[in-house]
Amino acid sequence: MIIVKAKELQSAPIAKILFVLFFSLFLAACGTKSRYSMEHDIGPKGDFDSSGVPDAVPVWEPLSRQGNRSPYTVRGIKYHIADISKGFEEFGYASWYGLKFHGELTSNGEVYNMYAMSAAHKNLPIPSYVRVTNLDNNKHVIVRVNDRGPFHEGRVIDLSYAAATKLGYAKKGTARVKVELIRPEKRNVTSGAGEALDVEDKVAHFIQLGAFSSLSSAEKMLSQVKRDYQASESFIASAAVGSSIIHRVRVGPFFSESEAQSSLKKIRSNGFSGAQIIQRAISAKNI
Repeated sequence: MIIVKAKELQSAPIAKILFVLFFSLFLAACGTKSRYSMEHDIGPKGDFDSSGVPDAVPVWEPLSRQGNRSPYTVRGIKYHIADISKGFEEFGYASWYGLKFHGELTSNGEVYNMYAMSAAHKNLPIPSYVRVTNLDNNKHVIVRVNDRGPFHEGRVIDLSYAAATKLGYAKKGTARVKVELIRPEKRNVTSGAGEALDVEDKVAHFIQLGAFSSLSSAEKMLSQVKRDYQASESFIASAAVGSSIIHRVRVGPFFSESEAQSSLKKIRSNGFSGAQIIQRAISAKNI
């Protein structure tokens, strides 16, 4: 701490006084412990009841525009996105992350919420859905992978604090687990030229009609768009946002902007005035 006597302040030039005050505040700020200075991650204070937190709901989603670069390098080590065409399964240790990263952005640009059922993985495409089983007690959860990590030897997955609590190892820190990829049903679509295209091999446009916290409301809109617009390629994309599940009604994919714009006009003319075009990168090769 810097101590300046009153008599010295009275005789000191104003610039010197300001410098002393600024430097004192700087030292105080440096001494303040923040989440970035935490040596070890921590969970929330008190007891957290995870029994009411629902597992992630596996649904087909296009790959995120962010977080799927392959290869990528962390701490001098190169990592590749896994080819999941034949499934994916691995064994190892799971860790968890909590307050140190709570509210920070994940690798795909979402906000990390330690109370949601999410996970970080070094190699799986983002987003992915996996079933994680604690081999010590046979408890299992389903989580949505939206982040990269853990970059520690021997650890295969980082679960959110909520997921680790449901698996019974939050207080212990790590657990032996089995990680199994869950693959929602794939859909092939047809381009304007009649060519069959795999939706995972393209960068596409989608038309989003609405987003709901209620699945029944999303299903009602989905039925309406199928009836009024006769959109056979309409679907609901559900994803965890914070502690809630958001259900988005979308039509697509469209593989040209002109095709998407044309369909958007028809959809809006049928009463869906809030519809808008969104773009999604749906191939790690194109990122």
